[in-house]
Amino acid sequence: MKFKAGEYDVAVIGAGHAGIEAGLASARLGCRTVVFTINMDAVGNCPCNPSIGGTAKGHHVREIDALGGEMGKAADECFLQSRMLNKGKGPAVHSLRAQIDRRAYSTRMKHTLELQENLDLKQAEITSLEKDENGMWVLTTRFEAMYISKTVILATGTYLGGKIYVGDVSYESGPDGMFPSNYLPDSLEKMGMSIRRFKTGTPARVLRSSIDFSGLEEQSGDDPVVPFSYDTDQPGENKVKCYVSWTNDNTKKVILDNIDRSPMYSGKIEGIGPRYCPSIEDKIVRFSDKPRHQLFIEPCGLDTEEMYIQGMSSSLPEDVQLEFYHTIKGLENCSVMRPAYAIEYFCADPVQMNSTLEFRRFPGLYGAGQFNGSSGYEEAAAQGLVAGVNAALKVQGKEPFILDRASSYIGTLIDDLVTKGCNDPYRMMTSRSEYRLILRQDNADVRLTPIGRKIGLISDERWEKFNAKLDKINAELERVRKTVMSPTKELNAILREHDTSEVTTGIRLCDLIKRPQLSYKILTPVDTTRTEKDRSVLEQVEIEIKYEGYIKRQLIIIDQVRRLELKLLPENIDYSEIDGLRLEAREKLNKVRPQNIGQAGRISGVSPADISVLVIYLSTLKNKKTIE
Repeated sequence: MKFKAGEYDVAVIGAGHAGIEAGLASARLGCRTVVFTINMDAVGNCPCNPSIGGTAKGHHVREIDALGGEMGKAADECFLQSRMLNKGKGPAVHSLRAQIDRRAYSTRMKHTLELQENLDLKQAEITSLEKDENGMWVLTTRFEAMYISKTVILATGTYLGGKIYVGDVSYESGPDGMFPSNYLPDSLEKMGMSIRRFKTGTPARVLRSSIDFSGLEEQSGDDPVVPFSYDTDQPGENKVKCYVSWTNDNTKKVILDNIDRSPMYSGKIEGIGPRYCPSIEDKIVRFSDKPRHQLFIEPCGLDTEEMYIQGMSSSLPEDVQLEFYHTIKGLENCSVMRPAYAIEYFCADPVQMNSTLEFRRFPGLYGAGQFNGSSGYEEAAAQGLVAGVNAALKVQGKEPFILDRASSYIGTLIDDLVTKGCNDPYRMMTSRSEYRLILRQDNADVRLTPIGRKIGLISDERWEKFNAKLDKINAELERVRKTVMSPTKELNAILREHDTSEVTTGIRLCDLIKRPQLSYKILTPVDTTRTEKDRSVLEQVEIEIKYEGYIKRQLIIIDQVRRLELKLLPENIDYSEIDGLRLEAREKLNKVRPQNIGQAGRISGVSPADISVLVIYLSTLKNKKTIE
């Protein structure tokens, strides 16, 4: 018999990386929040790679932290090894990545939810979702408990209709052998929501003692360690090493000889897999001319002997997996503790949502994470934070929280999803942002902490610390612009040593720093007036000085684009009735329902000519209102 179990402002279905940030954000903003998980031991689980960050993903983590989220702090507390990727390239693509202890991370996040005021964490499978006569959402569990909520956030990860594939064997399951959510998809489809099947996968875990590390390339962490969170003053030291190996011709032969046994190639898997994180069999087939593929051997934690084989996900049968793993240097005698598998799941088409991640047809219902068609823990957490904040603001009757493309990678991610959609699991990359020189991971706090403060997620202590840092940056910028360096022997010796022209008259310090051959560090012996030692302050000042011209040009472009974002499109507009729009543009615009001209211009199939028609149409509407 069904019974009423509780009433809430915000209900979050799922306690993975999206659900955690969503629940914490809404609760911290004062809303009574409940977070549901199918298994309490799966809160904050990392069923695939035991790491946080990576190329572009590290930007997300920094931005989540700058806004007042939790992922960066937890990663700093649980990291095993930390590295800044792409250091040989420009600062726009520098990205932090940390190998983490997956169990410690899960435990830490679960405890954070348990301690959070205004938040209840409950183990329950939500089997149906519907609205009652009062416009409230009714969530029913498998045990027939009914929870009433003003808003709901769907953060179901890969659990929704989850199905595992290993060769010819397939069965209903969530990740890591957890129960799947098999009833909720029917409820969503009954509502009229558009959902589809995606697929992802994970590599095997092997026993550490069965690996021969003697001939493998070691990968050490950075010294000093750079933290994710701006609140972390002492991140600690690296605790482990990772290792690199490669596939070879024998690996390729084993896979190709058994490719017909892969459910992905035999047609058993219907879901669409990730384009930028393919399985090893997909790599072998798609890049047949490539002689080898890199893989990374990484620890899963300090209190486990499981090692993760990054870059080797597969859905081939277990016997084939054993055979091809044993062809790889260092893994010739490895003992597989958990075989690789593929998982297929339901997710929503994100073009059904607006930039707040609320479904246009279902007010008060939000999506976040892999449910929205994305992949990755970091992308999920970013969406969870935005959905959680917006659900809380809606309950409180406040203006929505929207990040645009020029403000953040989070804004880029969401704009891509809701305007362009995705035909395969979406992964963030630095190349997706046209403003990446502005959206660096080092300045995420400068860009977003004032926004987090305005929302209400940044504490007084954090705000004071942030403003003190800004004062230091401004003071140091002023110093390097005003300081004039004399043409001393010492200075010219440094200039000759680094193959840049000597000086015969005084030169501003900022002009020396702008030279590509020079840096703060190189000029330290002759920079006698510098007192600032904060690494993060010096980093931002050096980037601002070196890339000043490029940054100014990009800011001009951003200003021009934002003017288009201010040209709002009416919610009830019927694009099929606008003369001059091409048929494809009418169909796409009616489907996506862009909020402004700028967003309309980013929809695939909408041309510049169509945008001109829309601008004229808006002017006509404005003139009509003026006359009336």
